[in-house]
Amino acid sequence: MTKTVEFYFDFGSPAAYLAATQLPHVCADTGAELVWKPMLLGGVFQATGNRSPAEVVPKGPYMTIDLKRFARRYGVPFVHNPHFPINTLLLMRGATGLQMKEPARLGAYVDAIFHAMWVEPKNMNDPATVAAVLQNAGFDATALLALAGTQEVKDRLKAVTQEAVARGVFGAPTMFVGDQMFWGQDRLDFVREALDA
Repeated sequence: MTKTVEFYFDFGSPAAYLAATQLPHVCADTGAELVWKPMLLGGVFQATGNRSPAEVVPKGPYMTIDLKRFARRYGVPFVHNPHFPINTLLLMRGATGLQMKEPARLGAYVDAIFHAMWVEPKNMNDPATVAAVLQNAGFDATALLALAGTQEVKDRLKAVTQEAVARGVFGAPTMFVGDQMFWGQDRLDFVREALDA
């Protein structure tokens, strides 16, 4: 039986971006499968009474410094997005739609959106900017955004978000190895240990 890491994420979380740069390596090293679980972090916050660390002074400024530390440790680029917070509803629906209809292209989409959010930070609140990012990544932006607007996709994103809350998720990123839950990109060592066990 193949080991899996279920990865609940939202593009609005810089910690989820950092986790996404590392989890493929963790899975490759341990022979595990990475299962992407796009969820709406805003919905999780609403359901659990949680909120973004950026809204908590002085936690927000500290988190920005700490995220930069981890980016250096991982050897990956990271730039705080000056347009933060960004409403990720359209972005998460896009991920959900691709996962449902063209799962082989999900990885390219995830890379493009995370890059636009946390490497070459763009205003992803702007639909025209989102469309340009998708076109530059080789997607048919019009078709993908239309897919993101379908009721089937909306329902699926809502269902995965509710599933996450039911499993105890309160923030992003959250990883599951079996029934073991790990929250935060700084818990990847525990994810690796769980996979090796």
